[in-house]
Formats: sequence, structure tokens, C-alpha cells
Amino acid sequence: MPENLHVIILAAGAGTRMRSSVPKVMQPVGHKSMIQHVLGTAQQLNPDAIHVVYGHGGDQLREHLQAEQVNWVLQARQNGTGHAVELALAEIPDTARVLVLYGDVPLLLPESLQPVLPHDRAVLTTTLENPTGYGRIIRHPDQPACIARIVEEKDASDEEKAITEVNSGILLAGVGELKHWLSAVSDNNSQGEKYLTDVVALAANEQRPFTAVALADAQQVAGANTMAQLAALEKAWQQRQRDQLLQAGVRMANPESVMIRGTVTAGRDVFLDQGVILEGEVVLGDGVSIGPYSVLSDCQLENGATVHSHSIIEQARIGRQAQVGPFARIRPGTELGQHSKVGNFVEIKKTRLGAGSKASHLTYLGDAIIGNKVNIGAGTITCNYDGVNKHTTVIEDGAFIGSDTQLVAPVRVGANATLGAGTTLTRDAPPAQLTISRVKQRTIADWRSPMQKKNEQENS
Repeated sequence: MPENLHVIILAAGAGTRMRSSVPKVMQPVGHKSMIQHVLGTAQQLNPDAIHVVYGHGGDQLREHLQAEQVNWVLQARQNGTGHAVELALAEIPDTARVLVLYGDVPLLLPESLQPVLPHDRAVLTTTLENPTGYGRIIRHPDQPACIARIVEEKDASDEEKAITEVNSGILLAGVGELKHWLSAVSDNNSQGEKYLTDVVALAANEQRPFTAVALADAQQVAGANTMAQLAALEKAWQQRQRDQLLQAGVRMANPESVMIRGTVTAGRDVFLDQGVILEGEVVLGDGVSIGPYSVLSDCQLENGATVHSHSIIEQARIGRQAQVGPFARIRPGTELGQHSKVGNFVEIKKTRLGAGSKASHLTYLGDAIIGNKVNIGAGTITCNYDGVNKHTTVIEDGAFIGSDTQLVAPVRVGANATLGAGTTLTRDAPPAQLTISRVKQRTIADWRSPMQKKNEQENS
């Protein structure tokens, strides 16, 4: 890797065509902002420093990237790409080289920049079937690998418009050279801006031309100025992630319906059904099966775990051969033991459910520690919140919790204890015994419902 490399990321544009209060470069692609993708690419090049030129929405952008190690360069008045680079160069030594990237070009891969870096001066180009609107690359007649100039669409002749090789905007050059050429670039044009591309012709005139480095995958250098273009980037990002999973052996019922908004690590024989959404850091062990329309966020599923349809798992760990759903919600801080089961319409939060334990129907378990081989009956809830504090429920190994039970925390159920259906438990239940708190059943023979009384009055 060449030494003394600096990266400049241009991120000052207003993005007015987005019609959004969020700065353009902060718009999301694949669950991260566009500029976060670009920063990630830049960081993998191990540069000496990264400089972000900002302007529109600067306070939002700086807060958004407050954890990143970057040098901030304010472009208070947007006067073109050349002006933006010129501002950043003021803080970079003349002996360094700079690579110019764009905050709204999120699909570019670090490996695609590797062929650029060995050159003294280079422009990344690509070929489009329809190059309308892009600057055309005019190759040097005596040095075909080099660029004589870049001509914009509005200035191009019919012959030049027929050229399909276009400028990506990504450029590498020495700092001293760039300062020299940019000082000669004028903003006397229809936009009243200094164009970075104008340095290419100046370099060629001084016999120091830029090399054209062609990138076959034009999608990588696509940017977004509108919501439609942003949607196209999202679609491309999704396809890239799905392709990687398919190549890794993940089976998908309908790949185009699967949405990936983060990083997915998958073992062998993983299956994703229709409409699955994977967010954040998701780890799927061997033989994991995810049912249709389920959402997994920042979670780990061990070998053989099954998630049935329409289930939501967030910041949780699902044990080996565990079963979740359908229609289950697993909230942050939950750990399901091996061979455990969380069934339909069960919600669990910050709870450890032991190996072989089951909560099969219509249950809420929050702030609980549940042992192995515990059976939780339908309609059971842990009453964990007193209006101020959360309290813990402990259910030891082998306990049986009858249906429609309320466990008023803090409370403990002993090992192998049984709670009768309908119990409201307010004190600890001893191990290996039956605890029950039902009201004694009685029947009132002469009772009449309000409707019966009304009918009797009307008929009297």
C-alpha cells in the first residue's frame, strides 16, 4: 500500500431533490447511512487520515459521525467539487497523495480501489450503456491508457456523446499537484462552480496525464440525488448481500423477498423463507430455519434452531434445537436454552429460559430466570413492574406453572413445584408441592343478569 495516503470524502451537498430534512449522505442504504458505507471503505485502505468536507446539515452530520476519527472541513458556501477539495488540501502536506471519494456513493468496494492506488494520478472510470448526464472520458490520442480531458454532457459534441466510458468522480493525485492545478481552475461557468474534473485537462497539458482505471461493475460508483435513486441503491445493496449468502450455501424460498440490513454470518444448511428481514449483526448456526415474515435483529441462533412464521427476535440468543413461534416476540436480553420452546403469541423480555423448558401459548415472561424442563401454562404472566422498578421472577428446574397464573415479582417457585391454574402467586412457592390461590367456587341460584331483569320488567 502506498504510504502517506489521505482520503477526502465530499459530503457538503444539500440534496434538495431528496425533499428530506435529513442530509443526503445520511440517507440509509442497508441499515447504515451512505456516508458510513463510504467511511468503511476508506478505513479499509488504512490512510493516514480521512477528511470529510461538510456543509448542508453540518451539525446533524457531525453528530451522526461523532464516534469516527475524521478531520472536518467546512465548505460554508457550496462552490463546486474543486473548491471542496481545495479546502481540504489546506490541511494536508504537499508530499502526500489524496484519494477523493463521495459521501453518496455507498456501494464502492475497497478492492475496486486497489488498482487506483499504485498510480501517481488516476481517475476511476466505468462504462454505461446509457451515459446520458455523465462526463465522458476522452482518452489521450498518443497514450490510450491516459485521459486527455473529461467533457461534460452539456459541452459534448455528438461524437463525444457517443462515448460510453464515463467519469466516476473518484480521483487520485498528489497534493502539491492538485493545489497547483486547482489554483488555475476557474468558476466562470454556467454553474459558477470550480469543477474538480477540470484538473484532468490541465495535467494532460503539462504532460502529467491521469491514468484511466476502468471499473467493470458500474453499479459500484452509482450515487443518489433522489429517493428513486436511493431506492435503486438499496435494491443493489440487497442483491449483493443475498448473492453472498446464496454463494455461502444459504437456501432461500424467494431470494428477492429477503431483506438484509446489516451483517449476516450463516452456517451450513440455513433456510430463509419468504419475507424474512435480518438486521444488525445476525449469526445463524448450522441447520437454522427461519419461517416466513420473521424479523431478526442483532441476535444469535445456535445449530438447529427453528423460528416459525411472523416472529420477532431482537438482541437475543436462541439455543440449539430451540423452537420459536409462530407469532412470538423475543425481546432484548433473552436467552433460550437448548430444546426450549416459545410458542404462539408469547412475549419474552430479559429472561433466561432453561433447556427443555416450554412456554407454548399466550404468555408474557419478563425479567425472569427459568430453569430446565419447566412448563409454563397458557396465559401465564410475570408481574415484573411495580410502576417504578423491575423485579425478578425465579422458577427452578422441573416446575409446572398452570394456565392463567400471575407471578407477582419478586417471587420464587421451587424445583418441581406445581402452581394450580388461576393462581396469583405473591409469596414463594416451596419445591415439590402444589400451591394454589383460587377463590372458592360457589353458585348463586337466584342471580339474574341485567338483560334477564330487563326482559322480566318488560314482560311484567
